[in-house]
Amino acid sequence: MRRIALLTGTLALTAGALAAQRAGQFEAGAFASYTRYDPAFGLGEKPGGGVRLGYFLGNVVGIEGDALFQPEYTVTPPGGTANTLQPLIAGASLVVNALRLPRLTVYALGGYSLLDFGTRAPYHFTDNAVHGGAGIRLFLTNRIALRVEGRTIVTPNTQSNFGFKSVTHYLGTVGLSVLHLGTVRKDSDGDGVPDDKDACPSTPVGAVVDARGCPIDSDRDGVPDGLDKCPGTPLGAHVDATGCPTDADGDGVPDGLDQCPNTPSGAKVDAKGCPIDSDGDGVPDGIDQCPNTPAGAAVDAKGCPTDSDGDGVPDGLDKCPNTPKGATVDANGCPLDSDLDGVPDGIDQCPNTPPGTKVDATGCPLPVEAVRAPAAAAAPAPAKCPPAPPGSQVDANGCLVLFAPEAARPTASGAPAPRPTLILRGVNFETGRSVLTRDSYLVLDAVAASLLANPEIRIEVAGYTDSTGTKFSNLRLSQARAAAVRFYLARKGVPPVRMLAKGYGASGYIAPNSTAGGRAQNRRVELHKLP
Repeated sequence: MRRIALLTGTLALTAGALAAQRAGQFEAGAFASYTRYDPAFGLGEKPGGGVRLGYFLGNVVGIEGDALFQPEYTVTPPGGTANTLQPLIAGASLVVNALRLPRLTVYALGGYSLLDFGTRAPYHFTDNAVHGGAGIRLFLTNRIALRVEGRTIVTPNTQSNFGFKSVTHYLGTVGLSVLHLGTVRKDSDGDGVPDDKDACPSTPVGAVVDARGCPIDSDRDGVPDGLDKCPGTPLGAHVDATGCPTDADGDGVPDGLDQCPNTPSGAKVDAKGCPIDSDGDGVPDGIDQCPNTPAGAAVDAKGCPTDSDGDGVPDGLDKCPNTPKGATVDANGCPLDSDLDGVPDGIDQCPNTPPGTKVDATGCPLPVEAVRAPAAAAAPAPAKCPPAPPGSQVDANGCLVLFAPEAARPTASGAPAPRPTLILRGVNFETGRSVLTRDSYLVLDAVAASLLANPEIRIEVAGYTDSTGTKFSNLRLSQARAAAVRFYLARKGVPPVRMLAKGYGASGYIAPNSTAGGRAQNRRVELHKLP
């Protein structure tokens, strides 16, 4: 039996596909049997043989009848005399295929049995019984199958006079069956549904089909059940030829459901496949090596804040982004100057200089000779302000006129009056940065002197850029340049409370951005007079 089971499994797994059982087929067969009667009958274990005939009602269910004969033999019952017997067992069964493989069918059966034991006492009786069992069909060819079966036969009320009411017998059979004796209907795609009833005649081999012969696709991913190696694919996900979801960016969310299909490798994502960025710095969690960056700070590719001037305040939050190295700054990144000598704390080697004292680059007072010499050489009646840029309008003291009086202009009802404005021509910066060039000092020195000479004037320092670059970078650069001008004027003595710095980016352009000359005019700093 062990060798038979091994041979059966090998053939079932290695052989090619053959036509399977289908409705309308007949099966006829012959078999050898081995019967073990209930010990109460004293019949022992006897060989025999028989025939069967079956009909398949469908792909799963069939009916069949069989008759088993045993050769005549002599038996002596308990307490009796020798007797010659030729038992007959007939049965009618309902057969259910529990497993259908290309060349192997595993089935269960049950039904009615009739047992006739002979014509001489004490075996002159016939029993009605029920039986149940299981077996396999191993298809050797397209028409012939090896069939091995075992069943149990139970007689609830035996007609014998052996003193028992219920007896149990066991029966094993091995034989060959011939199938397709009925009308064989063509099934081109081998899905078990005949071509004349198959609504989908080109079903792939191995696919599970419905009663119409059409593939069943439970997860609706386009790959039929039976071929689908991932049968629980979420609705809408893209799958490969085996029915398994594809995930191009490897974030764990299948393509088709992934709303952010190009997520960087290693980034954490939400249920929609979009990167999570807890600190809002533009670098996703999982890649961000500085996950607690303050809001608004500029960061590098690793998500860590950049600090161009090294003052400890990140770019983007630093309102004075060009602080000299070593200077002490406030929370906004602007240098502190406790003694107001124009040299920031941290660089100032003489931090307690008396107000008004002239100092050198280290913040220490100049020698008396160095102060007196320029004074002796000075003109007897110096102007209150340094020379203004050529072509500028100046007042009686030689100070730059920042905001010339304008005649009143009628305005539309409810519209605000235009603010007095001065464009600081000649104030320039290093390319792409907020560092003032040296040729800007002449203009800014004149502006600072004019503001000091006119303490009632409050201004807004407004920065503008051309349209080149992104909106955010332009706004940031214009803010940094406006702050640099304000810081310079503060170093020249203008109280910071009289000045605001604001960047407007590429808005408020005064010339077309389509030409190089127009873009040059739009890259400017203006002074707006505040009320």
